[in-house]
Amino acid sequence: MAAKNTGGLGKGLDLLFGTAEAVETAENITRLSIHQIEPNREQPRRSFDEEALSVLAESIRQHGVITPLAVRKIDENRYQIVAGERRYRASRMAGLDELPVVILEASDLEALEMALVENLQREDLSPIEEAEAYRVLIEEYGLTQEQAAERVGRSRPAVANALRILELPEDIKHMIASGTLSAGHGRALLPIKSERDRTQAAETVVARGLSVRQTEQWVKRLLAEEKPPKKQEVVDYAKELSAKLAGGLGRGVQVLPGRGGRGRIVLEYYDLDDLDHLLAQLGQSTDTD
Repeated sequence: MAAKNTGGLGKGLDLLFGTAEAVETAENITRLSIHQIEPNREQPRRSFDEEALSVLAESIRQHGVITPLAVRKIDENRYQIVAGERRYRASRMAGLDELPVVILEASDLEALEMALVENLQREDLSPIEEAEAYRVLIEEYGLTQEQAAERVGRSRPAVANALRILELPEDIKHMIASGTLSAGHGRALLPIKSERDRTQAAETVVARGLSVRQTEQWVKRLLAEEKPPKKQEVVDYAKELSAKLAGGLGRGVQVLPGRGGRGRIVLEYYDLDDLDHLLAQLGQSTDTD
């Protein structure tokens, strides 16, 4: 699937962040029954702080919903939230019957992108939620990392770095999602290959209160300790001596060690003249007189 330029999200993005000018100039703001509105199951944000929702609900009781929700029509009298699920949840808690909305024309992909952009701009997503949203853009909508980055206004390295934490086991991802560990801590644990060892390491990091830098250094030490010691090289003295004698005598030489410190030396010669030459090298003579 080919990716569009970020600007292709058009007017919708200008209305997502609730600026006064955007709200005042929007021509398609209307009111819908809260029962006609439903959340998007692919909404990147999965967790909502109940205490914060209660505070927002009380504000909505007093002042109403100031910033309209962004929705798209999915069926007759049914609308899906593109952005504003937190306001929707708080409005239900406040007992509202109707909500102000901006109705957008958006495909499944565009709806996901706009929801992701809104949450990224407001820093509402946990690192795990952000990474999962990138994964959906790439795996379910066929975008490359480069295209996904362009669509949400991020750099490709930032997207690639975010995706790395999805390689962690579920218990560590839960720690990151809950804020017990940072994404930086999670990435520092990635060089540890065993999931069990990663989890144990994560628990140690939390217990010791290590910084990301300290965690990186500690993991490096752990991995260095795990490396098996290098095997001591066995020197083949007979082979070395054979090569040295062969070089000095100019012929093939074999030093053949035996048991008990004994052994043989085999010297090659190529004809009788060469034998005389070899004997001369050894200080011997073929003369019988």
